[in-house]
Amino acid sequence: MRIIFFGTPDFAMPVLESLIKTGYNVSHFKSKPLKDERIFEEFKNLSPDLCVVAAYGKILPSRYLKVPKYGFLNVHPSLLPKYRGPSPIQTAILNGDKETGVSIMVVDEEMDHGPIITKHETQIMNHEYNEALSKRLFTLGAELLIETLPKYINEEIRPEPQGHSQATFTKMFSRDDGRIDWGDSPEKIYNQIRALNPEPGTWTTWNGKIINIKKAELIDPVRSRARTLSASPEDRGAATSNGVDGKLNIQVIQMEGKKEMPFKEFLNGYPDFDISQLK
Repeated sequence: MRIIFFGTPDFAMPVLESLIKTGYNVSHFKSKPLKDERIFEEFKNLSPDLCVVAAYGKILPSRYLKVPKYGFLNVHPSLLPKYRGPSPIQTAILNGDKETGVSIMVVDEEMDHGPIITKHETQIMNHEYNEALSKRLFTLGAELLIETLPKYINEEIRPEPQGHSQATFTKMFSRDDGRIDWGDSPEKIYNQIRALNPEPGTWTTWNGKIINIKKAELIDPVRSRARTLSASPEDRGAATSNGVDGKLNIQVIQMEGKKEMPFKEFLNGYPDFDISQLK
């Protein structure tokens, strides 16, 4: 069976690699301008039986969908119909979700709209950032696809329509979405830092300069009270006061025009730094 893989980011590569290791005849279709007639003819001439999509980032024209005998299957990193669209992993972290998953679905002419073949749930670890969770989900997705594909081809399982009335949608995040509001709770800021790094990044300003916040940790309420009472020097890195959800400690930053550095090194170079001056 001839398969064509549509996918671009590095973290989608586990899907492609798993198909190849399992012995499928796979080609990687790299072109993005799918409205080009020449590109379509090239695609048809490949005579695919099935196409697999993972983080491709484009809605496929209907004429492409009609070419392969078994259609297009999408490895989508959320539990559809929740979090359709371009940023399901970032949105799940940003919203403080405790679980997410992977869905294998049949692609139709709308974004993440087609019927579901199977799903797999997993917990979101408290320490997981966007990149780490993305790699883990697409690895899970690759395993799920390899397990499911023969059953789908042999019609042992049939796709089920999504509950479209329960659908939620995600957006592409911009640099503006990364600006930290220090009036938010420590947990909300922590989730923002985890979700939006490395792109589009989270940031604040101090003395008229931009500081990119690359990494932080959330200290639970019990530990944060103990650390405050002990008057630890590390408390200088607490970006917010204690709250019911703990305390945020900045760990890695990048000052405007400077290299990325541990926050403790930054404090050594700027002894006049005051968290309350962040805007």
